Amino acid sequence: SDFGDANNNLTSHKALSSRTRGLIAGHFVGPQPTQYSNVIDFVTIATTGNATDFGDMTTTHGAGAGGASSSTRGLIAGGTSPDKNNFIQFITIATTGNSTDFGDLTSARGYPSGMSNSTRGVFAGGYTPTQVNTIDFVNIATTGNANDFGDLSLGANFVTQATSDCHGGLS
Repeated sequence: SDFGDANNNLTSHKALSSRTRGLIAGHFVGPQPTQYSNVIDFVTIATTGNATDFGDMTTTHGAGAGGASSSTRGLIAGGTSPDKNNFIQFITIATTGNSTDFGDLTSARGYPSGMSNSTRGVFAGGYTPTQVNTIDFVNIATTGNANDFGDLSLGANFVTQATSDCHGGLS
């Protein structure tokens, strides 16, 4: 069934959520990815309807970034717009508003995979322009720079998918 519509024609955006809100952050604009957007939109998961403006990211780096979230905070890390970067930004999911600086990844890269549980965000892989095997982690509740988690067995980007151990606010 149709849930609703996004506010823009989106490519390469990051999805974040709590048990009540779903957010879409940072993306390429239009059918050809030549422009970058710093827009953050949200939907209320329990009701159908179109996306609503949440706020803006501090930069347009979110295209090609990784996303992770707890029930209260959403993180957007890395990105490609237009250069690879190591930025991590966060938003408080329950309130609308602009993102705030969280800290930095251990290295600049585009397209890291983001995953999380209720306390830790993990960002794995990416490219710099070669594929990297780096894995970083942060504690979502506190701001600060990422720490080394280990390495993937080989470099990966673009096609990596991730998941978490949390479901709908159950911890």
